Order: sequence, then structure tokens, then C-alpha cells
Amino acid sequence: MALRTPLKSVRGLGSAKEGADHFWLQRLTALANLVLVPLAMLTIARLVGADHKSVVTAFANPMIALLFGLLIVSGTVHMRLGMKVVIEDYVTSDFAKMLALVLNNFFAIFIGLASLFAVLKLSLGG
Repeated sequence: MALRTPLKSVRGLGSAKEGADHFWLQRLTALANLVLVPLAMLTIARLVGADHKSVVTAFANPMIALLFGLLIVSGTVHMRLGMKVVIEDYVTSDFAKMLALVLNNFFAIFIGLASLFAVLKLSLGG
């Protein structure tokens, strides 16, 4: 005995089987951010008022560069997932929803790559 209506079967509005993956990735990035953000804030607090050479020297340490790289990746993935949920829940027009989701992905990729480039440049002495 099936509880699906024939119309629902034709429209393909059943489960996409992606909800659990999204849920766990959101929780995993949130947990990573709980660890990475305080460490990054401590590092930034130590560098407040420092000159450019001191900042470059600090970022030349691979652990500092790795910390910020991981924070950027985790933060942008978390941001993209969170905005995806908001867009899916509150944008009603199919075209506007699709456009917003595409722009959300491009924005997250752009921000992530630009931030990683900045950390890489600092860590290599730029």
C-alpha cells in the first residue's frame, strides 16, 4: 500500500535523499568553526597594532596559515549551506530561487578563493 498520490509521483516531489548529508555537513562545519574561530581570534588579537612585516612573519608559520585556511574553507561551506536553507525556505518563485542558489554558490566560491589567496600570499611573504 503506497501513501504517495499518483500526481506526486509524476511531479517527482518525493524525497531527494540529501537532507541528512546537508544536516551533518552543517553540524560538522559548525563544530569546526567552534574550534577554529577562537584560535583565529587569539592569533588576530596578538597581531593587533603590529606592522606588516610582523603579520607576514606570523603567517609564514605553517600552523597559522593552515589555521586560517581551514577556517576559510569551513566558514564558507557553512555560510553557503546556511544561505541555501534560507533561500529554499523563503524564496517562492522557482526562477528567483534557482538564480539565488546559483549566485549563492558563486559568491561562496569567490569569497573562499579570494580569502585563501590572501592567506597564501601572506604566508609566502607577500
